Amino acid sequence: MSETNNALHRVARGMGIVLAGTVASMFLTFLSRAIIARHFDRYQYGSFTLTMTVISIAMTVALLGLQSGLPREISRYLKDRREKVPALVSTGLAMALAASMLMVALTVSLAPDLARLLNDRYIDKTLPLAAPALPFMVLTMLLVAVSRGHGRVRENLYYRNVLPPLLFLIILVAGLLIGADFTFVFLAYVLSQALSSLLLVRESCHLGFLPGRPILDWKIARELFLFSLPLMLTGILDYVMGWTDSLMLGYYFDPDTVGLYNGAAPIARLLPLFLNSMGFLYMPIATAFFTGGDIDGLRKLYRTTTRWVFILTFPVFLFVFVFPESAISLFFGSKYTDAATALRILSAGFMFHVMMGLNGMSLIAVGEPSANLTGNLFASMANVALNIVLIPVYGIEGAAVATSVSYVTANLYRTWWLHRKTGIHPFGRNYIKVLAPGLGLAVAITAIGVNDNLLTAIPVTVAGYLVYLAAILALRTVEVEDVELLDALEARTGANLKPLKKLLARFISGG
Repeated sequence: MSETNNALHRVARGMGIVLAGTVASMFLTFLSRAIIARHFDRYQYGSFTLTMTVISIAMTVALLGLQSGLPREISRYLKDRREKVPALVSTGLAMALAASMLMVALTVSLAPDLARLLNDRYIDKTLPLAAPALPFMVLTMLLVAVSRGHGRVRENLYYRNVLPPLLFLIILVAGLLIGADFTFVFLAYVLSQALSSLLLVRESCHLGFLPGRPILDWKIARELFLFSLPLMLTGILDYVMGWTDSLMLGYYFDPDTVGLYNGAAPIARLLPLFLNSMGFLYMPIATAFFTGGDIDGLRKLYRTTTRWVFILTFPVFLFVFVFPESAISLFFGSKYTDAATALRILSAGFMFHVMMGLNGMSLIAVGEPSANLTGNLFASMANVALNIVLIPVYGIEGAAVATSVSYVTANLYRTWWLHRKTGIHPFGRNYIKVLAPGLGLAVAITAIGVNDNLLTAIPVTVAGYLVYLAAILALRTVEVEDVELLDALEARTGANLKPLKKLLARFISGG
């Protein structure tokens, strides 16, 4: 089996673990959000969203981009400077933890000003309550990054995806059952992050990922900072693209409008679920291909993962895009269904992001993190400008348009730069044959105007996806790597996949 196919199998196996964790995390987070949205009024849910947005931005700054830079550097050091890995890990942790403490102080001090700016009567109290979670969140992210650099995914599953949202849900429900008020939500959040982080520290020590004593290497610190700085700025701009809409809705309107909009936005953010899961192990493998000079292997890895991700994501997109009211009612209840149009707009933007594949991670793998920064800069400028123009006139629909346009802009730039640097792009002949029937089907069902209720939405979505799968088989989009992947899964699980392999083999593309 070729090195490329071996790499695809490693990504797929890792994706299974990461996907399980991501699904669990999203489910638990959605459940917590739904409880908060239903238990408190829409204004308080909007205030919760604004508080978490500020905390997330502060965390992104405190991480200094190390959550992406550290795995790549560990992967490189393990090849030829293994003895320096403890210093690399210790230095990265020291940098980020120091930054997190500064961000705690800054967040608390700015809370009254943010309350006035965002027209929020709660945030000057909720931000100081939530800010102590920052060092624990940063520590968790970096220890997961360290395990990722060693090619492990289990720490991400247990200590980032599952444990924090599960503990938050348990503590939240227990508090609400005994009559806790709105501010308890944030105390529950801090406690869940602290417990998860401390358990991960214990596990990391057991695995030998942490040095026996702190080691601060200024040369390594400078290298890490210079490489990770564009990643930090890119991460900040990611949040500008993803959360400026909520912040500016708070500025122009109030948290009630933010709450309504966030009956739609979290659902749209479900769409990159498979993309993000695939990406967790993608970057170290893609880096190995690039540093080994195997551009053809990198191209095949990028195109194959992009095609898999679109096929897996399509039924979720079909449901959310065609039946937005049903999707919102299912998760957040009928009092948020006025955000249906915003959800349809957002889902189109996030699906475009999915369609373009792991272009951002590919740019990091080929040593071009600044291209991500530039793309996000253009997209963020467009986002802010469009929000200023559209929100006062169109409200949450204007915010949705601004966010979607920003994601399209960023992905077009990243894909163009990746092609310029390596000659790689996602649009092979088979991928076009995968895209066309799916997008055409979504537009056709929407144009027909099927009733938007759950009793209709679920069977139509299932039937539509089956029609789509039949269409891409008939168009012979199956590749040899797909059948080889089933061979690996069969050997790993003991399941009898011969009928499926035999079926797919009949539809393998001729080229």
